[in-house]
Amino acid sequence: MANVFDFEARRLDGSASSLADYRGKVLLIVNTASACGYTPQYKGLQALHERYGPRGFAVLGFPCNQFGKQEPGTASEIAGFCESNYGVGFPLFEKVDVNGPDAHPLFEHLKKAAPGILGTESIKWNFTKFLIGPDGTVKKRYAPKDEPADIAADIEGLLPA
Repeated sequence: MANVFDFEARRLDGSASSLADYRGKVLLIVNTASACGYTPQYKGLQALHERYGPRGFAVLGFPCNQFGKQEPGTASEIAGFCESNYGVGFPLFEKVDVNGPDAHPLFEHLKKAAPGILGTESIKWNFTKFLIGPDGTVKKRYAPKDEPADIAADIEGLLPA
């Protein structure tokens, strides 16, 4: 079975990025949006990134416009919004679909590896989060309402002491 490090994605600046570059790190992969009720979670995601980054952790944000058209901006608008409003310094990738025929292969993998409630695979809304172990396996899926701070203990459990 594939793992997260087998996938590639484009950064907001259009450059190709292999997720293999994150091999050995604990990751939190999140589908994000700039005009969502959960958008303030960017602050908590950035706090996790800063707190645990030195220990081998990274948040990876994937903007998505599939839910209520809540991410209508261009790549530069998304980057500017995230930086100026929430001080986001974690990697952001190009806008992706997470469901449907055009879903990014990474999200197809994440959904299969960690189904949601009652075994459903589709992502229900923005700010669904996937915790990835340092070996690239999906460890847990979190609902949009799950606050980043509430994931800290799970992150700690995967990081070296």
